[in-house]
Parts: sequence; structure tokens; C-alpha cells
Amino acid sequence: MAPSSRLRRKAAHAEIAKLTTSALTSRGHSTADGAPQALSAESFSLAEKLLASLDEAKAEDVATIDLRDKTSLADVMIIASGRSSVHVGAIADRVIKACKAAGVSAPRVEGLTQGDWVLVDAGDAIIHIFRPEVRLFYNLEKMWGGDRPREMRLV
Repeated sequence: MAPSSRLRRKAAHAEIAKLTTSALTSRGHSTADGAPQALSAESFSLAEKLLASLDEAKAEDVATIDLRDKTSLADVMIIASGRSSVHVGAIADRVIKACKAAGVSAPRVEGLTQGDWVLVDAGDAIIHIFRPEVRLFYNLEKMWGGDRPREMRLV
């Protein structure tokens, strides 16, 4: 494994750990002062298991994005790359098994037959697995990165 890939993987794990530095709470939303709350214990556990499955499958360029203050779709988005369509499919299979082992009974999966881009919706976590050139084309990190405006929520 290349040193840069190993460093990126450690950075993804560090990002998940950073999301849980304050006390664990139920579904993460902003506090009254606007500071984000930590990931729930369930979301944190799921994200850790998903990152471990990505490590085992030799996924490359793993990135995590905190979605809690951006959308109500999920708490965290995990983006990873595979070297080929076959590798993307193998990574997705491991992620699906990790979801089921973590208690997500039926994760929704799209794109598994093509292998260019597989989306796994595990409820509190959304996982995107790309071939590198497809990942560059869609550039989800930029779309969902830090400068994305917050979603309007009806109260």
C-alpha cells in the first residue's frame, strides 16, 4: 500500500473520531449556540465498521464528510475509490456485509452491476465507491465539502 494512501486512510479515521469528540447524542443536530453535536453512538459505530471494511478491501483515497449540518439525509458520507470495476464491486460487497453486520438489515445499493460508481445507503451513512476517473468527474468532495450551504429545515 502506498504511504500516501495509508495517510489518507488515517485521515479518514481521524475525521470520524473528530466528529465524536463531544458527548455522544442521538441524531446529530446543531446545539442552540450553533455548534454541531457529536455523532450518535450508532452512527459512530457504523462509520467505524464501514471504514474497517474499506481498509480490508484495500479501498483507495478514502474520505469522510460530515453531513449533519448540511442535510438530513445522513450523518456522514464516505467516499472511496477502487482500481477497477471488479475492485469497486468487491469493495461494495464488503461494505454491504459490514452494513448487515452492523445491524442495517437492508442497505439500499445502486450501480453494483456496472461497477463504475456504487452507492450504498446505510441510513446514517452514505458510501460512494468509484473508479478513479468517475470520482474525478463527479467530484463529490467539492460538492459536499465545507462551503456547501446548509439545508433549510421546517420546524
